Amino acid sequence: MAGRPTRILFLIDHAFSTGGAERFAVGLATRLPRDRFEPWLCATRLSDAATRQALDEAGVRHLTLGRSAKWDVHRLRGVVGLVRQHRFDILHAHMFGSSLWGSLVGTAFRTPVIIAHEHGFAHDASQVRAWVDGHVIGRLATRYVAVSQADGRMIVQEGVDPAKVVVIPNGYIPSPRDTATDVRAALGLAPGAPLVAVAAVLRPEKRLDLLLEAMVRVRVAVPGAQLVIAGDGPCRATLEHEAHRLGLNGAAHFLGRRSDVDSVLRAADVAALSSDREGSPLLMFECMANGTPLVATAVGGIPDVVQDGRTGVLVPRRDPDALARALAGLLTDPDRRAQLAAAARQRLPQFTMEATTDRFVALYDELTGR
Repeated sequence: MAGRPTRILFLIDHAFSTGGAERFAVGLATRLPRDRFEPWLCATRLSDAATRQALDEAGVRHLTLGRSAKWDVHRLRGVVGLVRQHRFDILHAHMFGSSLWGSLVGTAFRTPVIIAHEHGFAHDASQVRAWVDGHVIGRLATRYVAVSQADGRMIVQEGVDPAKVVVIPNGYIPSPRDTATDVRAALGLAPGAPLVAVAAVLRPEKRLDLLLEAMVRVRVAVPGAQLVIAGDGPCRATLEHEAHRLGLNGAAHFLGRRSDVDSVLRAADVAALSSDREGSPLLMFECMANGTPLVATAVGGIPDVVQDGRTGVLVPRRDPDALARALAGLLTDPDRRAQLAAAARQRLPQFTMEATTDRFVALYDELTGR
């Protein structure tokens, strides 16, 4: 390692331009100071064109292995060959699957530093996964990064040495395409129509069904209130059917995958997160940057960042009534919206991607002795 930059391999299942963990891993790889680090990124499953382009433009070497199933392990020979040939100083694996394979391969080929990085702990995980976390990944990894205090405590409960656990929240990653898109005009909405927005991968844990249920109540208190949902995912068809069942036709707008999330948030009066569980969702930081007050469930790393009543509003999970009251309260109180947004923006410098990258650089330096 002497005389050359620190060579680091980022390992993740998918390298996509959507999804918090995926965007974060790419964001970190592309922002490391190039005079000190030589970053590589390996997606064991799939990558999309936008991500490959971003990696190319940043000069990050990358490859995609194309695994199509959990036990399609023969494709992991690509990781073995990569680690054996290039002798990385650090292997930084993101999420459970890549952390497992990364810790095994890194240990087998004596990679000096192995980092496992959990982006959103599955608190309902099976006993097998909990055992693997505590007795395989936790023992082989040099450090185990959690994105929230709650996740850090859970990792320790599974048997990982507390001295190995480091909590580093995610950081703000601007939309790859920041445009002046007039989202309201595109949807045919009046400039003053009360508007709630969410941007997320449409997965079960996001519990957007509860947000739809809450919007029925919001529209009783705030007639004409509208909801926009930016994102795609396995739950989209079910959610569209649920919106129709609830009578939200014309009031719930499914935008699909968007590369201009900032434009969507700037158009909204309030943003909402109705999740059952979260790690350190990027939407929090996007709301801070765009001046959009956030109503969110008090789960995972959200309370680490959102100060209830000062920089946002927190509600219990699985409580559509509380969610509806909070949303309606902000939609009808522009002064309070402005106060929350201003206070949240003041906290953003703590959570920029540059500040987060600095924390990881310090961790890498500590672990490599540089």
